Amino acid sequence: MTEIQHSAVLLLSEQFGFDASAWSRNRDNVRVRVDSERVFEVLKCLKTLGGFDMLVDITGVDELEYPNATDRFRVVYCLLNTSTGERLIVLTYVNDPQPTLPSAYPLWKGADWMEREVFDMFGITFTGHPDLRRILMPEEFTEYPLRKDYPLRGRGERHNFPVITRAES
Repeated sequence: MTEIQHSAVLLLSEQFGFDASAWSRNRDNVRVRVDSERVFEVLKCLKTLGGFDMLVDITGVDELEYPNATDRFRVVYCLLNTSTGERLIVLTYVNDPQPTLPSAYPLWKGADWMEREVFDMFGITFTGHPDLRRILMPEEFTEYPLRKDYPLRGRGERHNFPVITRAES
């Protein structure tokens, strides 16, 4: 990788000893790969020392059928420093049988619904979250629809949902 020019990458290099293999640039995005055991302390450092005061998004990616993938789930944190306009994407990875990460809610209250969505769609648990429950699917739904091993037509869960018929006009 070429010379490090992003201030957040420099900060993480100083604080955690990141090397060039831990970060990459994709178009205008700077991405940093972090071990799941250290993700909370890295996010905390980026907020307190790096000035990344806004959590823009948290999302998940199921890499079940990705070529050369070594982990099952990628969790993506998109951060913004509102003073400088600098953006950073933090990537971390978790695996089955119980994919778990520490909650970012203590750092950014906006993580509340974002983590609930990732939990609801992928089944990734965020420890320390104040109210981790389904946000999009019904509470009685037992599966995680954005997992690659979830069948396109469902698993028959719809049998207990009401049937809606439409009158012809």
